[in-house]
Amino acid sequence: MPELPEVETIARGLDKRVRGDVIDSVWLGSHREPLKSPAQEIASTLTRTRINQVRRVGKHIVFDLQPTRSRNGKSSRQWIVHLGMTGKMLVASPKDEVAKHTHAIVSLASGRELRFVDPRRFGRLSIISEQSFTGPGTEPLTVSVADFAKLFHGRKTPIKAALLNQKLLHGVGNIYADESLFRAGIRPRRQAGRLKRAELDRLHAALQEVLHEAIRTGGSSVSDYVDAEGRQGFFQLQHNVYLRTGLPCLVCETPIKRMVLGGRGTHFCPKCQK
Repeated sequence: MPELPEVETIARGLDKRVRGDVIDSVWLGSHREPLKSPAQEIASTLTRTRINQVRRVGKHIVFDLQPTRSRNGKSSRQWIVHLGMTGKMLVASPKDEVAKHTHAIVSLASGRELRFVDPRRFGRLSIISEQSFTGPGTEPLTVSVADFAKLFHGRKTPIKAALLNQKLLHGVGNIYADESLFRAGIRPRRQAGRLKRAELDRLHAALQEVLHEAIRTGGSSVSDYVDAEGRQGFFQLQHNVYLRTGLPCLVCETPIKRMVLGGRGTHFCPKCQK
């Protein structure tokens, strides 16, 4: 599933390419699963609106829309895209072949198209009309170290599970939780509420460092992820533990171990992480 760095990369690419463009028309496929809002509402809301900005909130892509003059008097809207496990949001030419599992095609006044492709149909498309979409939890890239520490106070769950709790920190997923815990030297199974303040300070710094590095390298392409132009990311080349089970730790050469924690595959170094 695309995590914060991948979604941030896609959102930045979309913002660069389609900001200011106007949506002329919308085609939606016949499958119901990707549509969190009714198809008619999505199509009617998007048509004849200008894309003011594309940004990320948690693991969601948010299109800030402004009605054109022909729809004067109607309030601004937001188009929310969640990529699910295999979703892609691509900028294409109408001449490009339409990929299998394309569930939405948004035609733009510039002559280009926005296409939502999702083979497994876990992604979701929705419209927000009455309030600004804020996401379920705290933004990990901007949370202060003090507020970060407060999130885990008194929590009995393993720190890995707490990092994945979207109501605490939205956007952090399996890859970056594993990599951040490794850099902070903390075992994934440690109880979140019992971590010392110095350990939480290290984890806060490690998490933000890992996320920023991943954004700079375009995210991690370990499965289906590509950016808005169909390009893969490169952060997987910098993974220290994720999917490196049995390989020597890059720091101490101890074999990397894998366990299942909260239903998620979890990778760690038994020597570097305490």
